[in-house]
Amino acid sequence: MLRRLVLTATVSAAALACVVPTAGAVTSPLPLPVPLLDAPDRLMVVVSQTGNTRTDGRYKLECRPAGGTHPAARSACKRLDELARENHDPFAPVPEGQMCTQQFGGPATARVTGTWQGRRVDATFTRSDGCQILRWQMLEPVLPNTRS
Repeated sequence: MLRRLVLTATVSAAALACVVPTAGAVTSPLPLPVPLLDAPDRLMVVVSQTGNTRTDGRYKLECRPAGGTHPAARSACKRLDELARENHDPFAPVPEGQMCTQQFGGPATARVTGTWQGRRVDATFTRSDGCQILRWQMLEPVLPNTRS
């Protein structure tokens, strides 16, 4: 650990030496800080009509690090990271004209708003047909498991 601190101090001193102007030298401004590309995900998840009072409610989900009021924040963030690695957008609507089984998965609804992977999210979820049920299940545990 001490070696790392000394090395860091040496590098920092060298970096500072490069920006200290010498007599008669033309100085240029320091570069602006680069915004963090790995900004945390912050989502608000509102779930209703699941038939389970423990899962209905309004939850704040924060990732990197996992936190908020979401009851399964760590596993929800893990799932979102998996979907991002697969280049899958879990908040995209069912494509127009998609053939879906005509089954009803219950009256549960959810709305997710906020930011994910640096972009704004405003998505609504239902369980009104096979495509919507699959979309919901793909996002579990961000959305609660409604199967009994």
